[in-house]
Amino acid sequence: MIKRFIGIAAVAILMASCNEQKTAYVDTTVLIKEYKEMKDVEAQFTSKSDSVRQQLDSVAKVFQQEVQEYQSQMNSMSESQRKAKEQELMQKQQMLQQQQQMVGNRLREESNTVMDSLVTKIKDYVKDYGKDNNYTYIFGSNESANIMYAEEGLDITQEILSELNEEYGGVEETETEEATNED
Repeated sequence: MIKRFIGIAAVAILMASCNEQKTAYVDTTVLIKEYKEMKDVEAQFTSKSDSVRQQLDSVAKVFQQEVQEYQSQMNSMSESQRKAKEQELMQKQQMLQQQQQMVGNRLREESNTVMDSLVTKIKDYVKDYGKDNNYTYIFGSNESANIMYAEEGLDITQEILSELNEEYGGVEETETEEATNED
C-alpha cells in the first residue's frame, strides 16, 4: 500500500513538474528604441525627410522671390495685369501646398509601412525565441507599465535585443548593457 502511494505521489509530482510554465517579459520600449535596424531606418527617414524639406524649401524660396518681384513691379502694371499675376501666384501657392502635403503624406505612409514591418519582425522573433527556449508566455512591457512586478531574471529584453542586433548585422552594446558593465 505504501509503495503504491509513493508511486502515485511520484507520478503526481512528475506531472506537476511537466505542467510548470516558463514565463518572461520583454520591455518593448527598450527593444524598439535600441534595435539597430530600427535606428538605421529612423536615420534613413530623417535623412530622406531633410532632403525633401530642402527641395521644397528651395521651390518655396523661388516662389517667394517671384512674389517679391511682383510686389516691386505691381505699381507699374495695369489692373488686368495685376489680377492675372495675382491669380497665377495664388495657383502656384496652392500647387506648392498640395505638393508639400502629398510628399509629407507619402513619407509618412512609407515610414509607417516600414515601421509596422519592423514591429512585426520583432514580434515574430520573440515568438520564435519563446518556442525555441520553451517559454509558455513572453509578456510585453512598456512605459504604461503592463507588468508592475516581475521576479528577478524574468526580463529577457537584453538577450532578445542582442540576438536581434546580431542577426541584423553585428553586436552593438546597448545603453543598458554599458551601464551594467560599469557597475
